[in-house]
Amino acid sequence: MERGLRAVALMYDQLFERALTRIDPERAHHAAFAAIRAARPVTSRVLGAPQESGAPVKALGITFPHALGLAAGFDKNAVGIDALAALGFGHVEIGTVTGEPQPGNPAPRLFRLTADRAIINRMGFNNEGAEVVARRLAARSAAGPSPVVVGVNIGKTKVVAEEDAIGDYEKSTGLLAPHADYLVVNVSSPNTPGLRDLQAVEKLEPLMRAVRARADQVSGERRVPLLVKIAPDLSDEDVLAVADLATHVGLDGIIATNTTISRDGLASPTATVEAIGAGGLSGRPLTERSLAVMKMLRGRVGAGMTLVGVGGITTADDARARLEAGADLLQAYTAFVYEGPLWPRRIVSALARG
Repeated sequence: MERGLRAVALMYDQLFERALTRIDPERAHHAAFAAIRAARPVTSRVLGAPQESGAPVKALGITFPHALGLAAGFDKNAVGIDALAALGFGHVEIGTVTGEPQPGNPAPRLFRLTADRAIINRMGFNNEGAEVVARRLAARSAAGPSPVVVGVNIGKTKVVAEEDAIGDYEKSTGLLAPHADYLVVNVSSPNTPGLRDLQAVEKLEPLMRAVRARADQVSGERRVPLLVKIAPDLSDEDVLAVADLATHVGLDGIIATNTTISRDGLASPTATVEAIGAGGLSGRPLTERSLAVMKMLRGRVGAGMTLVGVGGITTADDARARLEAGADLLQAYTAFVYEGPLWPRRIVSALARG
């Protein structure tokens, strides 16, 4: 099996370099995602159940098949959860979903920096809206139980004013929390104007309390774990302030980190980066800062709170380092794009071997 995985990985590398890099990144994403969904029956039969290859992790009151999950952004509308899990992800975080449907920012809005194994995106929370996604999740649940842990990531609708943001998040929470294994409040994307301002503790506290209250109202006796996702661009002081707030409010976890607006230390030509313009940078350039944020968070919140490490995790060594820094769970997105569909299983198998 291991030799076969390496052979397929090499084939994907050649396909990526010779063909996929010549296709518009957003078009390539839609084509690849369609192929993943179409191949699900074969994937499941040939590779077997993904949970068999890793060690279970208990976090958020949930038993995860293993530590590695898919970060929000790949499956914005909950259309391929089980197909993605069949590739080896132990949990899939859908979204970001907003209270109202929205098209996102104008294209082109997704760009590769292959020299850095990185991506810049300014998608702008393009999604079908909380009502549509909630119906889709309800239909999936009605089809029968699934071992896949599903997180739901919610954000602010672009046209909603900042002073009305809490109501917008409450709408999404009311519709989506009943179908979520855990819920994530995203206040850290750089692609919605004013969103990152909500990371300030004086704005974040009332938001998180409102979301917690609404989730409790609609979920009956089941308590849906609530997390917040933060940016790597926060100062160290602000990272610690968010950690203190999470403890004070009683959040279940923190996801660290989202994309960065920094362009420091890139190997790609400066002219290329400048021509792309604004957007959040993900991938290998985030490794160092995301690791540092994880260490700070764990040192501040202690052992009880769940921390999810994301940002620049490409190799098994990256994954181990993030776990050693204090992460309970891991997520990835950009490495999945660059390394191919069998990458999750390779990482999970390597972690299981120690």
